[in-house]
Amino acid sequence: MDREKREETTADLGDVTLDLDRQRRCGFPEVIFGEHKSVETLSATVRGLLAAEQPVLATRVDATKGAALSREFPAGRYNGVARTFRIASDQQAGRIGLVAIVTAGTSDIAVAEEVRETAEWMGAKTDLIVDVGVAGPQRLLAQLHRITIADAVVVVAGMEAALASVVGGHVSCPVIAVPTSVGYGASFGGIAALLGMLNSCAANVSVVNIDAGFKAGYIAGMIAVQKHRVGESGREGEGERRR
Repeated sequence: MDREKREETTADLGDVTLDLDRQRRCGFPEVIFGEHKSVETLSATVRGLLAAEQPVLATRVDATKGAALSREFPAGRYNGVARTFRIASDQQAGRIGLVAIVTAGTSDIAVAEEVRETAEWMGAKTDLIVDVGVAGPQRLLAQLHRITIADAVVVVAGMEAALASVVGGHVSCPVIAVPTSVGYGASFGGIAALLGMLNSCAANVSVVNIDAGFKAGYIAGMIAVQKHRVGESGREGEGERRR
């Protein structure tokens, strides 16, 4: 790649080499991992994305950094539970597709909120369904009408994480399972949940890392958004053929 082309696809911000070409290659811009980065570095990266007219998402942003970013970028949205900061681009259209986010317990909400913020930043609609774990199976059954209509489902669960398999047995779409670090001693910080999900007998369940709400939201968002983009392009093509 020649120097001129490289300069068009990256921005040298000193301690960050910002990938401005990722949206073209992968469909969505680079996401900022906020943990261990200074406010100054985060601000410079946000400005770089905005200058390129790309939507902004930063994850693992603590309250102090979130307050500083909110002051500098008043158009942004900081979610203190999810620890995310995002700014929509003027070019983003309305949301399409649907990602259902299902938590086993109320203690899983922080990870679920990271899922929601990520999927919405990508342009997907979301529906958050909280505290329907297997200890009270009737709670899940009462919400199935909201879950079965989704393009992708994210299940967020700690403890033994059985909920992912149960949900997988009720839906005809991909289920992305997120093990959380919620639980007592033998949960080993989410390893028990991870192993339980990896051993799911439901064929439509895939698994991401412990507490990785961003990764699950990203995959689910891609599924939901691209499904509807393909559907819309197919309908447009059919219309052209009919004319």
